[in-house]
Amino acid sequence: MSEWRNSMLLSVLLLLAGSASAFVEELDDSFMETRGDEDIWLIKFYTPWCSFCRQLDPVWHQIGSELTSRGSPVHVGKSDGSTSPGLSKEFKVRGYPAILMLKKNVKYNYSGARTKEAILDFANRVGGPLVRSLSSVQLFQHAMSHHDVMFLYIGATSELKGNFTSSAEELIVHTYFFSASRDVLPKAVSLPSLPAVVVFKDGSYFQYEEKQDGDLKSWINRERFPNFCRIDSHTLYAMGESGKLVVLALLEPWSRSEESHRYKLLVEKVSSDYTEKYSRSFYFGYMEGSEYISGLVMGEVSLPSLIVLSLSTDGYFLSEGLQGEQQLLDFLDGVLDGSRKPQGGNSMLQRLLRVLFEARSSLRWMFSTFPVLGYVFVSVPFAFIGAVFYVCCWRRRNTSDDDDDDKEDKKND
Repeated sequence: MSEWRNSMLLSVLLLLAGSASAFVEELDDSFMETRGDEDIWLIKFYTPWCSFCRQLDPVWHQIGSELTSRGSPVHVGKSDGSTSPGLSKEFKVRGYPAILMLKKNVKYNYSGARTKEAILDFANRVGGPLVRSLSSVQLFQHAMSHHDVMFLYIGATSELKGNFTSSAEELIVHTYFFSASRDVLPKAVSLPSLPAVVVFKDGSYFQYEEKQDGDLKSWINRERFPNFCRIDSHTLYAMGESGKLVVLALLEPWSRSEESHRYKLLVEKVSSDYTEKYSRSFYFGYMEGSEYISGLVMGEVSLPSLIVLSLSTDGYFLSEGLQGEQQLLDFLDGVLDGSRKPQGGNSMLQRLLRVLFEARSSLRWMFSTFPVLGYVFVSVPFAFIGAVFYVCCWRRRNTSDDDDDDKEDKKND
């Protein structure tokens, strides 16, 4: 009976694996020649020996199954970089796993979280229209309820709309783009003139102004994050590309104290109450733990604390303590007017020091977690150097002895 049950269980698992794999097609180097010109493909590039690739594999099959069940036009595939190097070269894959989308000969790289929800959102965003039309009040309200940040073009066809669509071609990997007529928007949205580009986020909206905000694409890239949010290392890196500074409350990771809670609420309050003053210069948020930041500042950071990061230069402004709102406002004003000098940076010396710090931190972690492996790792280079030194001395000694023997032989002759 037990054997029959195990056999049935194995059959069910094999059936499920087979049905899941049916939604994901294995692609080889002939893919670019055989695909349809209008096809949209979401592709994972992997290698058999990559552990991260194997971890992503069940998620990838779930994505294939869900997109198929939705009737999505997006096809899901995967390609083994070790057996199909030509396709990896075509997509300029530099590391595994890599996730890309091909849509009408345009390639889009995915650099977000390796979760089913995040990848599905990417596939839905890029696989659909570049600019989605909101033709009714109901559609506008539905979009507002489903997106923390959305960019909207309002008005008739114009040069601004062309720039908006051009920006969407590149930035669709990050955010959604919509268009609508003026009567779709709530009456509370005041627009001095049309056409206009507006970003809706944080329960408010901001209109793009070319004289003040500069290039439209750069402005969209700067404004594509909520003004206050939870920030992880990936989000922080992406924020750095916007050119804004990041005001970060560093909190205790597990059992947050009242002090950590106070830091978070204070930063959130300032981001909300002083949006007009600071939104063009800062992002605000919080991060649990300080491991990532410790690598940047090359030292331990006490928790909770507040830090302002200039990710374009790897510089930072560290607050010694945060007593109240006015102190935070003075600190931010000092960062903006230059009265507070940044620490760190990306000079050659700072880069070298950061490499040494990372190496020391890695060795410390290895010795604390795997002490035997740590000692072996450190002792092997010294053993190798000692062996080379011994061989050199041995050869030198033998050469010296041979020379002495030759001299003795010539003297006897």
